[in-house]
Amino acid sequence: MNTSTNVTRSFIGTKPIEPQHAFDQDRLLSWLRPHMSGLDGDVRIEQFKGGQSNPTFLITAGERRFVMRRKPPGQLLPSAHAVDREFRVINALAATEVPVPKAHVLCQDPDVIGTDFYVMDHVEGRIFWDGKLPSMSSTERSAIYDEINRVMAALHRVDPVSVGLAEFGRPGAYMARQVARWTKQYKATETEPIAAADALMEWLPWHLPAEGETRIVHGDYRIDNVIFHPTEPRILAVLDWELSTLGDPLVDFAYHCMTWRMPQGASRGLAGVDLAALGIPAEADYRTTYLARTGRTTPISEADWTYYLVFNMFRLVGILQGVAKRAQLGNASNASAVETGKRARPLAEQAWALAQTL
Repeated sequence: MNTSTNVTRSFIGTKPIEPQHAFDQDRLLSWLRPHMSGLDGDVRIEQFKGGQSNPTFLITAGERRFVMRRKPPGQLLPSAHAVDREFRVINALAATEVPVPKAHVLCQDPDVIGTDFYVMDHVEGRIFWDGKLPSMSSTERSAIYDEINRVMAALHRVDPVSVGLAEFGRPGAYMARQVARWTKQYKATETEPIAAADALMEWLPWHLPAEGETRIVHGDYRIDNVIFHPTEPRILAVLDWELSTLGDPLVDFAYHCMTWRMPQGASRGLAGVDLAALGIPAEADYRTTYLARTGRTTPISEADWTYYLVFNMFRLVGILQGVAKRAQLGNASNASAVETGKRARPLAEQAWALAQTL
């Protein structure tokens, strides 16, 4: 069995609740039942295998199924694992063209299970962990990627003010603040010296592009963070809004497009893949389609696009360092956290090499 298959299996389905994520289930249900319906009779709670940040659980009550997302226990970075922000943005987008699960309740009382959590509907459908979509035809792959593109464009067309998210992020200087934030996050979770990461932290603030427009940005939009209809190429729900805020949609889109630059295997990338043979659009064509859907009339300069990619690679390095750090501390959400963390160094080196092309 190849590495990609092993990694995929490690993310699919549920498992018994990990000891480091255990909580008083009776106390949880005693709090939930007065706050939401559908939890009558016997209830079973399991932990999803997938996810590197917020532990996620399946709650089964008769014919009803719900999902609980909680902050992990232990020492956390102040702005990380923001399940309250996830809950807020899912509620706000419920009446838009962006498909999201129905959110039920948010709890920020640490006396219940020890950390903040929220509960939403479980959405039945397909999650694809391999960007090459090996079991599909070229026509099916093309339709899947077109739908992913369509939904991201729909998100970036939403006016934050119209859905009550005018204050969901700070106005202005988005790129500068993101560079500062992820530099701080990286330093706070650094597990070993990486020369390329140090070089990027020095380079990024000195090459900031012009300020872009402000929209709702997802922050981690990728193929395995959406749920597709069981048989149709249609997204039923966008998941994992932990990193969402207000910012430049092109930066958000560039993060999504890193898939085309990332290696195959554990990172689910498409680098080196014969895209035309598979029916998957090339990065440039995919970008053109997105820009048309968002109504943007001015082109993106290649220098700005490259900067956005470099920044997002560094940002992902910071995320991977956080995964590695949680593995060191023993409160990682996924068993493959150690291997995931090892991707930080080669990705930092790839980002620094790309930066030097400007």
